[in-house]
Amino acid sequence: MKYFAAIVFVIFAAAGLSVMGQADADKEAIKRTALNYAEGWYEGNADKMESALSPDLAKRIVRTNDKGQSGLGQMTALSLVQGTRGGSGKQTPAAEQQKDVTILDVLGGAATVKLEMRDWVDYMHIGKFNGKWVIINVLWEMKPKKDEKKN
Repeated sequence: MKYFAAIVFVIFAAAGLSVMGQADADKEAIKRTALNYAEGWYEGNADKMESALSPDLAKRIVRTNDKGQSGLGQMTALSLVQGTRGGSGKQTPAAEQQKDVTILDVLGGAATVKLEMRDWVDYMHIGKFNGKWVIINVLWEMKPKKDEKKN
């Protein structure tokens, strides 16, 4: 009986390590997805950017005008790839190319990630789609300029 219990313990321990190893691999892939997005932007590398995106990506920002009226600004995967190809991100000096990735949560094939860039913060929903982690949704906000007060 002790022999049987030892075998069962070893099997469950090995299964647990396998799951932990997969979780670590998923976290690395999630981080790489966010970094491909950031690096693609800064490098003007549209292919790298596109590799990180679901074709159905929705990137949104809430904008409020001087009268206090809010509206939703939207970008698609195509518009983001085209903007990257245009090279706007390449204007950011290398020393200022912030790309801090924080994985906030992962459950199965869904992850929530915060990506802090030089001028804005992206809150991403990244999903495992056909075995590959891709960015599906982004809600983003511009950082206050250094001379503006934070709310």
